[in-house]
Amino acid sequence: MDELSARAANLVARHPHRARLRRVGTSRAGTPMWLLSVGRGSRHALVVAGPHANEPVGGATILRLAERALADPRSSDAADTTWNLLLSLDPDGSRRNEGWLSGPYTLGHYFRNFFRPGFLEQPEWLPDGAAGAVLPETRALLDLQDELRPFLQCSLHGVDIGGGFVELTRELPGIVQRVARTAAHLGIPRELSPYDTLYWPRLGPAVYRIPPPRRGDLAAAITEAAVESTWYHPHRHGTVTAVVEAPMWGVAAVEDASPSPDADAVLRTVSRALRRDTRLLESILARVRPSVSDGPDAARLLAPVDDYLLVGPGLADSWDPDVHDGAARPLPPLDTAGLTALALSGRRVALRTAGLLHQLVTRAGRDPADALPELDRLIDEWCADYHDGYGARWIPVARQAEYQTRVVLAAFELAALRPRPSGPAPADPCPAAHPDCHPDSHSGEPERSSEPAVPMHRE
Repeated sequence: MDELSARAANLVARHPHRARLRRVGTSRAGTPMWLLSVGRGSRHALVVAGPHANEPVGGATILRLAERALADPRSSDAADTTWNLLLSLDPDGSRRNEGWLSGPYTLGHYFRNFFRPGFLEQPEWLPDGAAGAVLPETRALLDLQDELRPFLQCSLHGVDIGGGFVELTRELPGIVQRVARTAAHLGIPRELSPYDTLYWPRLGPAVYRIPPPRRGDLAAAITEAAVESTWYHPHRHGTVTAVVEAPMWGVAAVEDASPSPDADAVLRTVSRALRRDTRLLESILARVRPSVSDGPDAARLLAPVDDYLLVGPGLADSWDPDVHDGAARPLPPLDTAGLTALALSGRRVALRTAGLLHQLVTRAGRDPADALPELDRLIDEWCADYHDGYGARWIPVARQAEYQTRVVLAAFELAALRPRPSGPAPADPCPAAHPDCHPDSHSGEPERSSEPAVPMHRE
C-alpha cells in the first residue's frame, strides 16, 4: 500500500496540472484512503481498487489507467471526463496480504499468506442499505459516489483460481465482444459460468447482469449477498457499475462449454468433498482454538474461518442433487465450465480456511495440537489438485493488469455513449487549495514520461 500511494504521488508530481491526489477517508486502522484524479471534465468515472483484501491487481490497473488517461486526452479532457481512481477500498486488509505479494507466486505460498476479512468486515458489501454502512471505508466510498455521481463505476476484482468475467448493473451493448477480443489477445481464460453469477442473467459469454438488491437465503449464499453492495448505491445517479474480474491463476476448463457426460456425478463428488473437507477443518479448529484464541490478530483471522465453515455445508447441500431441493432453487444447466467453476469454488473455501488456520497457529507461536503438519499436508495436497488436476497456471501481473485496464476502457467508451444523468455536475473533487490534497499533489516539478510500474513486485 505504501508503494502504491508513493507511485501515485510521483505520477501527480510529474503531471501537476492534470492530476491530483486527495485523502477521501481513513480506514479502521487509521490508514489514509487516497483518490487519484486525472483530468478536469464535468463527467466522472470512478474506479475502485482493492475491494477485497486478497485481490491486489487493481492497484497496478489504477496506475495504468492514470498513465493512459494522461497520455491520451481523448479519454479525459477531450471526453469531458475526470477519472477518479481510489487506490484501495480496504488498505488494512491489503497490507495483511503483503506476505505473498513479493513472491514466489505459487499456490501454496499464496494460501499460507492469504487474508480476507469476515463477511461483515468487507467494505464493499452493504447488507442493510446505506444506513447500515458502519465501516468507515464503506462510508467513504458512499460519500464519494454521491459527490461525483459517476456515469461509470468500475470495481476491480481478482479471481484467485479460474478465469475473467464482468458483471454489470446496466447493460452495455458491445461489451461482450470487447471482453472476448481482449481475453483472446492476452491469453486470459473467460469464466463462462462463475459461481458468483450462478443464478444471474447472462448477457453473453463471461458477461453477467447483477440483479437488483433483494434478500436471499443461505443456499444462494455469497452470490446474492453481492447485490446488497456499494455496486448499486449510485444507481439512482444513472451510474453503470462494472465489476471487472481478472484471474491470478488461469484454468482453461472454465471456458469449456461442452456438455458433461454425467453432471450429477460431478456435483455429488464436489459437494461431498466440500462436506468432508469442512468436517476435517472443523475438527482442526476445535483442537487449536483454545491455544490460538488469544494470539496476535486471532479475532480478525477467526472471523473468516468461522464464516467459511458456516457457509461450506450450505453450499454443498445446494449443489448436491441427492440433497438439494430443486423446486426451491433449481440449479441452472451446468456444462463443463460451470461444473469446473463449482469444483474450484468448493476447493477455494477449504483452502482459504486451511491457510487462515495455518496463520493462526503460526502466529500463536505454539502448536500443542500438532496441527501445522496436518495443515501443511492438506494445503499441499489441495494446491496440487488445482495445479495438476485443473491445470491452474500463474498469469503474470502485467498481463492481469493489462486485461483489466482494457476491459475498463471498453466499459468507459460504451458507458460514455449513454445519456448523461440530469442535474448539476459535481464540483472539481480536488481544487488546488483543498486541505486534504496530498502534499505532493500540486508540485511544480517538471513532467517526465515513464512507464507505469506494477506495485506487486516481481512476476
